[in-house]
Amino acid sequence: MRFRSTVFQFFLPPQCPCCERFSEEGKQGFCSNCLSQIRWIEPPFCSICGIPFISREVETHPCGACVTHRKYFTIARALGAFEGSLQEAIHRWKYEGKTYLTPFFADWMAEGLNRHWEPGSLDLLIPVPLHTRRLRERGFNQSLLLVRELSRRTGIPYRKSILQKKKSTIPQVNLSGVEREKELRGTFHVIGKEELSGLSVLLIDDVYTTGATVNECSKVLLRGGAKRVDVLTLAHVLRSS
Repeated sequence: MRFRSTVFQFFLPPQCPCCERFSEEGKQGFCSNCLSQIRWIEPPFCSICGIPFISREVETHPCGACVTHRKYFTIARALGAFEGSLQEAIHRWKYEGKTYLTPFFADWMAEGLNRHWEPGSLDLLIPVPLHTRRLRERGFNQSLLLVRELSRRTGIPYRKSILQKKKSTIPQVNLSGVEREKELRGTFHVIGKEELSGLSVLLIDDVYTTGATVNECSKVLLRGGAKRVDVLTLAHVLRSS
């Protein structure tokens, strides 16, 4: 069945991962209509977490949430808003096992990395880890898939096991930022601190929601010896005004 599907994909035009229509138009597997609906994140945005500001007349500066709640990462950047066709594509990739989307997403992330970071400023890529139980359920860690492809495109090495999730947590989709922070406290730990010492790390995840997960990971990585931790995600959940 898999071989037959592969043959069909070879001869047919690419199928858009959002609307699932076959189209020879568009870019990187997405039809032009769905691609046009993605709201790419551009300045002005928070200089720390990267969330875009509603007003386009202001300058880039720290948002209120980053001023009042400490961030252990230096900067976080995302490619687009977690809505519409980008949200649909991420859901299909993450929950329906459409891992063939990984190279498309990695191409976008490589462009974002080159836009927001100077060449040579990053030493190591690290994926946000899954607990072993969640990994068995899903069959793959989406963040690790991105890291592997991003490493191939940039030449930046990665380590998949330095940061580990040592306890399972409840689903966080309905939790507030404060509740997420409480649930995640003490969840992650570092193995092999000697490999991390003095390095500038880029932490990779699929979606920045409240920032609780990447912030907790960043705290643990800094305590484990990293010099600096930055964050890159595919999408950022926008707070309601």
